[in-house]
Amino acid sequence: MQLPISPSKVAHVIIRARKFDADIPGSGQGRELRAFIASLNEDEQAALTAIMWIGRETFDASEFDEAWETAKAEASAPTEDYLLGVPMLADYLEDGLNALDISLEEAEEGIDPSV
Repeated sequence: MQLPISPSKVAHVIIRARKFDADIPGSGQGRELRAFIASLNEDEQAALTAIMWIGRETFDASEFDEAWETAKAEASAPTEDYLLGVPMLADYLEDGLNALDISLEEAEEGIDPSV
């Protein structure tokens, strides 16, 4: 399946979300993650939401297209606000990638670990 977002972008969000979850308030991690998600196009933002929903088991992996269309149709708040309000965002995104048979390790290749 060809996702509307590159797995490396999802991996980038996962890495930043893990740092955000473990971070000291006011250090800038949240702003950086928020800005990265906001910089994605509408299809990529909807795909990120759909992957999170699949990881959270709101949708099954076989329902990706439906989840993606639902995310586009129901986007009322900025995607970055919605996603950063989800506890365990990084875990849900990783679980979503796994459900879609995408390896997080492969997706992380080429990403600067200092992000």
